[in-house]
Amino acid sequence: MSDRLIDVRVDGYSPHFVHAADRIWTETNCYVDLWVEALHSLGHDPVPAAACAFSARFDGAQWTFLKFRPEDLLALYGIDVAEMNVWRRPVEHLEDNAAAGLLSTIEVDAFWLPDTEGTGYRESRSKTTIVPNLIDRDSGTLEYFHNSGYHVLTGEDFRGVFGLDEPVPTWPPYLEQVRLDAAQPQCDAFDTVVLRHLRMRAGSNPVRELGERVLADIDPIRTGGMDVFHPWTFGVLRQCGATAELAADVSVYMDGRGYPGAAAAADGFRAVAEGAKSVQFRMARAARGRNVDPGDQLIAMAAAWEDAMATVVRAAGVR
Repeated sequence: MSDRLIDVRVDGYSPHFVHAADRIWTETNCYVDLWVEALHSLGHDPVPAAACAFSARFDGAQWTFLKFRPEDLLALYGIDVAEMNVWRRPVEHLEDNAAAGLLSTIEVDAFWLPDTEGTGYRESRSKTTIVPNLIDRDSGTLEYFHNSGYHVLTGEDFRGVFGLDEPVPTWPPYLEQVRLDAAQPQCDAFDTVVLRHLRMRAGSNPVRELGERVLADIDPIRTGGMDVFHPWTFGVLRQCGATAELAADVSVYMDGRGYPGAAAAADGFRAVAEGAKSVQFRMARAARGRNVDPGDQLIAMAAAWEDAMATVVRAAGVR
């Protein structure tokens, strides 16, 4: 595949405002972030798909790993996303998909992604998801969506990310086919999506439950140090904070689309996002052996989430 499926270029690429430098959380997780940028590059507004933030919860150990739901992508944008059977080299499936006009998502090792320089590139192994947009085996070039932008890799990174110098993997990566024009978007799709996620909201306050776990984890974080802190905070505070900031965006979007009063929840959700960032800094101090007590901040976060959710639920008229 030497033609781009989405007509964008690495040089001069402008990310969606969800990834602007002035955001509280400039990234959420690899899957949400790549969909934000792919939808943005296709000319769609990704904010409606972020309504899944309202149904996020805390499971006792970590916050929901937020994902734009396949059923929401289909309803809102007519995009069908489905898992693919991988039985050959993954790059061959990606090329076949592209030849058929299909995008793909694929799990890869971030070790080979130069956009992760400073956090993992050529230093550590970690699973992440990308959307290839141009694959050129002749030149060894890959252009791809990942995290908050659109990037390119070449040469050894190209061979490494696709495992071209290794046997065909016996444990293949997760790969999805993405059909861009699978159906007509539904005219009332946003109403359906946002109301469903509000009805699916946690029965108790998930931020309060998260706060209880954060306090319980102070000693293990202090003992484990930064090697434990980084993966811990990604699944706990970063996911909570980024989810809350997306919930603020959706609240503002709702207000202009038939749900007056919803935007009043935005400040409360952003307070949760800011609180999660502040608590993260405190927990980093704990990982360095310092004594910390983020209890008051966690209580304030829980109260802000409670009030913000009540405001959105009232504006939407759901129970």
